[in-house]
Amino acid sequence: MSQAGVQRPLFSRRWWGLLAVALLPLALLGAFGPEQAPLPDSLAMPLFIAALLSMFVGLPLFRRYKHALIGCGRALNAPDEGAAWTELALAQRHGLLGALLPAWFAALGRLADLHGVPVLLLVFASVLIAILYRLPRQLR
Repeated sequence: MSQAGVQRPLFSRRWWGLLAVALLPLALLGAFGPEQAPLPDSLAMPLFIAALLSMFVGLPLFRRYKHALIGCGRALNAPDEGAAWTELALAQRHGLLGALLPAWFAALGRLADLHGVPVLLLVFASVLIAILYRLPRQLR
């Protein structure tokens, strides 16, 4: 089996795992969260704004992921293919952590009684940004 065939399931598991880690706090707060918001309501809007600004954290991270992806595509079936896959995995992990920040801010916002619509918007934004970090078909 080629190096790409070995790495592809690892990348997929990492992507799904980090997505679950991002959405799990929100699901747990929805199921087992407190009835009364423990944080003051006045923190809801600053947390929402911080979550919106956290989407911009991913811009330099995505650029690094894109360059690692191009480098990995060039290194396929070359002697330095293993190092390229390692660099791509690191760039993907860092990029996913940056992409999923809005979902974590949404979970914090739920503790400050942030309404459902902004929470859903932040979660959907995180998922859509995280989709950019899936491994493309060209590396099969």
